[in-house]
Formats: sequence, C-alpha cells, structure tokens
Amino acid sequence: MEQRHLGRTGLRVSRIGLGTLTWGRDPDEHDAADLLKTFWEAGGNLVDTADVYGDGEAEYLLGRLMDGLVPRRDLVISTKAGSVPDPDRRFDGSRGHLLAALDASLTRLGTDYVDLWHVHAFDAGTPLEETLQALDLAVSSGRARYAGVSNFCGWQLAKAATWQLAAPGTRTRLACTQMEYSLLQRGVEREVLPAALDLGIGLLPSSPLGRGVLTGKYRTATPADSRGASEHFAPFVEPYLDETASRIVDAVATAADGLAVTPLQVALAWVRDRPGVVAPVIGARSAQQLTAALSVEALSLPDEICRALDDVSAPVHRYPDHDWSTL
Repeated sequence: MEQRHLGRTGLRVSRIGLGTLTWGRDPDEHDAADLLKTFWEAGGNLVDTADVYGDGEAEYLLGRLMDGLVPRRDLVISTKAGSVPDPDRRFDGSRGHLLAALDASLTRLGTDYVDLWHVHAFDAGTPLEETLQALDLAVSSGRARYAGVSNFCGWQLAKAATWQLAAPGTRTRLACTQMEYSLLQRGVEREVLPAALDLGIGLLPSSPLGRGVLTGKYRTATPADSRGASEHFAPFVEPYLDETASRIVDAVATAADGLAVTPLQVALAWVRDRPGVVAPVIGARSAQQLTAALSVEALSLPDEICRALDDVSAPVHRYPDHDWSTL
C-alpha cells in the first residue's frame, strides 16, 4: 500500500486507515484480530481509535492484539480524547481532562505513547489555548508523537492551527484533522478543506463510504445483518437514506458498472484522491469487507468519471465561499 505524509510533517501513513469505531460491539476479539492482521499484511499502518469507542473497549482490544499479533513498531496508532458521556457537556477540552484521558488511553493500549493524538471535538466552554496546551504537553512529554484535531469547523481549525504556529514558545504544529467526508457528505469543502490546504494540515476522512450507504447495499432494502438494521447504528445510517443520497448512489453504481469494479471501490477511490486527503479511515466489520476495501489500491478513477461524480454530488456553495462578483 502506498504511503503519504501526514500534513506538513515527516510522518508517513498508509493511504487507507483502519477504523475501530465499532470494536467492542460488532467485531469480537477473533474478528478484530483478523481485521488487524489483514490490514497489516496489506501494508497498512494507520489504525484509528478513540477513548470513547466501545466505552474504552476498542482501545483495550487493540492493545491486546498488539501484544504478539502485530509489532507495535509497524503501526501508527491514532486515538482521540475530549468526548464525554455527560448530557450537559458533550465535550471537555480542559487540560486536566485531556491529559488524564490520554494517560487512560495509554494504559488501555498497553503502550508508552501514541503516534497521533486528536482533540475529538471543539469545546466552546474551554479557552482554545488551554486545549492546545494539552497537545503541547502530550508531545513534549513523549506521550504523543504528533497531534491533531477532529470535528473542528473551518474557523476553529484555522484559529487552532494559526495559534500553534504564531504563539510564543515551543508549540506543536497540527498535523491533521479528522472529519467526515464522502460523496454523500462534502461539507468540509466549504471551509475546512481550504483551511487545511493553506495551513499544511492533512485530512483523514471518516465514514468515507457514506456510513456504508455508498456500497449500494441499501439500494432496495436494509439488509438484516447491516448496521442500518441494528438498534445502535440505525440512527447513524438513516440520514443518508434519502432521495438525494439515492441519486448519488445510483451514479456511483453506474460508474462501477462501466469500470467493471464495485461501488465501494469507486466511492473510496474518489475520496482517497481528493486534494488534501491523506487517508480515508475504513470501519470494516470483517476481514472480507476489509479486503474488498483494500482492493481499491490499484484503482484510479478516470477524469471523466470524477467529473460526473463531482457534478451529481456537488454541494451548494455560494456566497461568501465563491467570488461574490460571479453570483
């Protein structure tokens, strides 16, 4: 698998990442072991998790699998902190919470450091400079090698990255941002992606297959064994089962038929090769699903296919994103 630099850093990661959002719920330990081994044997190294995935079980399971199955040195482990199970405060970006959460993540993972540590979301109740100081302390103490953010909108990302570049003292440059991005969700193109490109921040797209909808599995019905049919994940999938999404999925399927590949491969190749993208993060439930996704490595979409998919999925971006004189 090809590798790419993570933003404007020297860290290189596989251009497809393995996500663990459902670990601790869907894949059991045996299935998770198959996923990790399949990914590693294909040349993948970026494994993404978070302290809240499976209430910590995802990190714990990943830590157990690294103990003997896959060498720690071969993996780029990415985790996140800041989401909290508090209905009155969904995100806690305070320095105390973030650093305590990182220590707990390291314990569950069974490692002395993570390669990449994200603030999971913007916390309006904490001064941004305090949140960012936690990243500086994590890197300076060796507990994290690189730092990034997740789910920051355009102005939040630009402010955070500029603070890290301009504030006095030794600051940790933001290496990346993780955001949902797919043919069904192109909102990051409005302000997040332009800010990331300008500031040298790599984008790690989550849900690059539109929460599974872009595979075409929901075109006629909801499969009984799919996440869309599960009690826990059905609300996650449902927003992408509308008429607009259906037109985009049909276009992806048409392109796939013309190229003699699968809709999954078309949708994943499209987002993988978008400007600013480093590595889409795939959340497969089985080694078979993961192998199907990794087969995209040899596929590059023809320009005319990319233009057609761009057109059918184009979001409405007008003032002030476009030059006002053209409106």
